[in-house]
Amino acid sequence: MSSSSFSGRDLLAALSVVVIWGLNFVAMKWALADFTPFQLGLWRYVFAALPLVLIVRRPDVPWRWLIAYGLCQGVGQFGVLFIALQVGMTAALASVLMQTQVFFTALLGVLLLGEQLSRPLKCGLVCAAIGLGCFAMNYAGGAAAAGTTLLGFLLNLVAAAMWASSNIVARRMQQVAGSYDALGFVVWSAIVPIVPFMLLSLLFDAPAQRWQWPDAPLASWLSVAYLGWCATVTAYALWTGLLKRHPASRVAPFSLGVPVIGLAAGILLLGEQVTHWQWAGGACIVVALVVVLLGARRRAP
Repeated sequence: MSSSSFSGRDLLAALSVVVIWGLNFVAMKWALADFTPFQLGLWRYVFAALPLVLIVRRPDVPWRWLIAYGLCQGVGQFGVLFIALQVGMTAALASVLMQTQVFFTALLGVLLLGEQLSRPLKCGLVCAAIGLGCFAMNYAGGAAAAGTTLLGFLLNLVAAAMWASSNIVARRMQQVAGSYDALGFVVWSAIVPIVPFMLLSLLFDAPAQRWQWPDAPLASWLSVAYLGWCATVTAYALWTGLLKRHPASRVAPFSLGVPVIGLAAGILLLGEQVTHWQWAGGACIVVALVVVLLGARRRAP
């Protein structure tokens, strides 16, 4: 790992990841117009796995880690997130709420890995809790707010918690299995969610919906390709490369740009609206992320 400043190439890679992940939520919304959540999950990971699984070697880690990560990140994180976006969550707010995975990861790290909560993390957790309280105020009267529902809000948080679970799997695997090829891990773990999503579609999708995907327009298929090839494989490969060359405290602050891009894209491309309580909640969560990331940067040697 290098401690040198970012080169122009590294800065371009970091900004590319921010934009790719920020637009990721709009692509999900577009694809869900023609795919059910389980169909979208299936095809996202088919695109993520093919054709790279035929080219990239399987990483030297036991299959149990690939399966655990694929189930948590694929079926857990994105399966639940796709349902949330369908039943009542905007792309703009989903991009903000998914960042609560930072705090879920910290809490799971304490419970499962015996990690310690730093002072900045404790302050960040308080700010994030206030932000979630602001979001919850939208549903105090039991009504939907600006294209969202209480169920969509809660499912979005479950998806963030599942993202945190996949982070814990990756951390534990690093402790047990040591160094591994990150691109190979992303590509081969993408195989895992395909069969579960296929079975979930057969079990829960209405018969009339099971075979609607062949008639999906080109725009929806391009959205699926974007989710698989850009948001999954390309962005994770670029991000991992940055983490290998620079300290995490220098790379992680770029993730603050994801909810900014996500909010702007949802408002400008989808015409989504954000209530005053939602703006307040989003601001609190972004402040919480700033506190945690800057605190981690100051603590880094």
